[in-house]
Amino acid sequence: MDRRKFIETSGAAAGVAVLGNVKNAFAEDHVKTKPVNAGNSTIKLGLYSISYGGIWYEGSALSFEELCKRAKDYGFDGVELDNKRPMGCPLDLDKRRRDEMVNALLKNGLEIPAVAANNDFSSPVPEHRECQLLMVRETARLAKDLGAKIVRLFAAWPGVVIHEGVGTYDLTRGNFYTFERQYPFATRLDRWNFVKDSLKEAARFGEEFGVIMALQNHAPLIKTWRDTYDLVKEVDSPWLKICLDLPIMDNLDKDYVANAVRTVGDLQVHSHFGGEYYRNKDGNVVPVILDYYAGGKNPDYEHYIGLMDEIGYNGYFTFELCHPVLNEDHTRAGISYVDNQVKLAREFLGKIVGR
Repeated sequence: MDRRKFIETSGAAAGVAVLGNVKNAFAEDHVKTKPVNAGNSTIKLGLYSISYGGIWYEGSALSFEELCKRAKDYGFDGVELDNKRPMGCPLDLDKRRRDEMVNALLKNGLEIPAVAANNDFSSPVPEHRECQLLMVRETARLAKDLGAKIVRLFAAWPGVVIHEGVGTYDLTRGNFYTFERQYPFATRLDRWNFVKDSLKEAARFGEEFGVIMALQNHAPLIKTWRDTYDLVKEVDSPWLKICLDLPIMDNLDKDYVANAVRTVGDLQVHSHFGGEYYRNKDGNVVPVILDYYAGGKNPDYEHYIGLMDEIGYNGYFTFELCHPVLNEDHTRAGISYVDNQVKLAREFLGKIVGR
């Protein structure tokens, strides 16, 4: 089994580092040089702190100040903060530290569009949901203190396990420990309603602190973009909107994606892009084909961003590298590999949006 397949089958559900020429790994027919924005939207590019959290590559996590410096140097407009240690956990950030983080943003001319909550509202155990709600409330407070307008929510985030110093999805998304096996006595409808009730409370936190809660279309409770939309509509709060991400859609056919974007419409407030990139022989940055994408084909960002322009989207596309990066011999790659991917990703999407 080659290194690329090894990572994808081991549960890293957000990509794989590819070094060298892997047969059928690259697509060169997705390159356009003309920006697709027609002027109805304003798209900014962000860098998500999970990329430099010190768990995917060989080396330590960056400080928030170091993250901001990289984002500025690589041409991003802002940084999205993960509410995880060591960089963004509300438990660790007193007023002095929060002020320092704001100063780092100002010094580098950056915005902070969102803070990610990494929450799971799907447990049938009330104490579990209450702990999650408390963290979401503190994340909303942190977002307000840092000047972020959005707290990004999951319905049921399965978590990232640190195994021997390396982040892995194996232990929470494997064939044995599945979402369904967590609580076999709870039905999907039960867990849907636990999530919905918790989202109602989270929306009230949003109102309390003046930040929008944005539900991401992320598995496992959420299976399609329609699930995300239905939850938000059922909660029916102006403080709960949607983070619709293209790479994690269950279907990448153009008609399906177009229906999703147009239906979500002005509920859409945040989005991401990810994957891996390389520079082809013509000097263009192109994405690596990753098997976990729906249908085994790359997301069509030109089409997607054209749709975003159609609905008048004004917000961020934030790049996230959130998977282990490996060398050809299955050893962990270093932070320089992450740096290169971040720069290539910025160039790739920047060309599409004309920034």
